[in-house]
Amino acid sequence: MKIDLKIKVLDAYLMRKYFSTFFFSLLICTLISVAIDFSDKVKSFIEKPCTAKEIVFDYYIGFILHMAGLLLPLYTLIAVVFFTSRLAFNSEILSILNAGVSFKRLLKPYLIVGSAIALLHLTLNHFIIPQVNKSRLKFERTYVWTTGQDKGKTSNVHFLVSPDTKVFIRGYNKNSKTASGLRLEKFEGSRIISILEADNAAWKAEPNRWQINNYSIRTFDGLRERYVKYSAPLDTAINLSPQDFVWYNNQNEEMTTAELREAMARDHSRGLSYSKRYAVEIYRRTADAFTIVILTVIGLAVAGRKVRGGMGLHLAVGIGIGAGFILLSKFAVSFATSGSVPVLLGMWIPNIVFLFVAIWLAGKAQK
Repeated sequence: MKIDLKIKVLDAYLMRKYFSTFFFSLLICTLISVAIDFSDKVKSFIEKPCTAKEIVFDYYIGFILHMAGLLLPLYTLIAVVFFTSRLAFNSEILSILNAGVSFKRLLKPYLIVGSAIALLHLTLNHFIIPQVNKSRLKFERTYVWTTGQDKGKTSNVHFLVSPDTKVFIRGYNKNSKTASGLRLEKFEGSRIISILEADNAAWKAEPNRWQINNYSIRTFDGLRERYVKYSAPLDTAINLSPQDFVWYNNQNEEMTTAELREAMARDHSRGLSYSKRYAVEIYRRTADAFTIVILTVIGLAVAGRKVRGGMGLHLAVGIGIGAGFILLSKFAVSFATSGSVPVLLGMWIPNIVFLFVAIWLAGKAQK
């Protein structure tokens, strides 16, 4: 009973150290990132008609959570290395091991806290950060990046709106949500069965309702062709919305996981293989959370041994490992987006590689 009590006290002690150091690292890194970002954008804040309330609540709350979502695994690694190195320097780790506590048992409180932070990260990534990114990115597009952000096409646009229907639009006005030179082609296999042409079309409302004006319909039945022209407006449903004409490079960041899945389903309904950028974002949000647990094991294995270089050497090794992980993650995103590897495998490659690193380091750790 006494041994169990001591172990429980030890668990609480290590968990308290982990949590306090993690939040301290998070606070310091957040202050540094905010200071750097503010110095970079202060000119835009002064010159543009934005208020202090917008800067704080619309932009910086989203910015802080966005940076946390990107770098939380690195913050965790730094925290583990920092406080574990201090324990090792004070011979506390050595005393714990000499008392008969195995490295595997010592790892338990680390994994508990790491799993809790991973769960927090998972919740932030999938639900909270995309919501606050909406206001953050809207602020940036309004007051910081004022030109060249919208990459959506508005002239000579081709869309596959269903597996057997293609639409061509000569020009689209984003302000009035009207299209000119509409051409809707329906196929049966490789054969065109009908063509609808309209001078213009106007967006009405959800779900994808359009009003087309001055339109004609050609139908084909073998060698026979039928042509009818209509002057009365027609309300019809086309699997196309104004959002299809708008695209920002960082638009995935402001889409919740549910919205990303809806976008994938919309592409599937059009007969398209879903865009890899949506799948990459979904799998990245999940994989990054599990990274925290892996880096926790690596941090303990690296910093748990008392060495001559002390805390400085441990921090250098920890930051080097974190930098290597981030670099490998960037390569993995590129490979997954380009289709060189399956998206799911591509986003989990860094975790798989560093899981083996963690196992190897744990085997070599001080016992």
